[in-house]
Amino acid sequence: MRTRLNEALKSAMKQKEAARLSTLRLITAAIKDRDIAKRGEGDDAEVGDDEILAILGKMVKQRQESARIYEEGGRLELAEKELGEITVIEEFLPRQLSDDEVAAAVEKAVGAVGADSIRDMGRVMGELKAHYTGQMDFGRVGAMVKARLG
Repeated sequence: MRTRLNEALKSAMKQKEAARLSTLRLITAAIKDRDIAKRGEGDDAEVGDDEILAILGKMVKQRQESARIYEEGGRLELAEKELGEITVIEEFLPRQLSDDEVAAAVEKAVGAVGADSIRDMGRVMGELKAHYTGQMDFGRVGAMVKARLG
């Protein structure tokens, strides 16, 4: 993942794609921040691909919220900038699962952990995160798991 990001960064520099370069720099800065935080916790290892996917997912959510706020405030040029950044970030995320695929994944995870009550929700969410990080919105999925187990 880091290699892909670095190659994209170099390419954007050579092509003089200012907006893309800016977004790629934001991504690498967020990853470096997490690396530094991890070192502060006493872990010398860099963040792995799963954690990078989580960072990218969080960045997309932040930009979606910002774009919505800008649109409500009539600042369409700023909303377009946020949406452009989302497009660049999503290039590095796996394909998002459809609603049917998410429902199937929830059923599979419920079966895998043997969940039968709402008390098992954490185990089900852990199973989903272990296999589908970056492929689904866990905020929405949490409600689906709760409805399934409740």
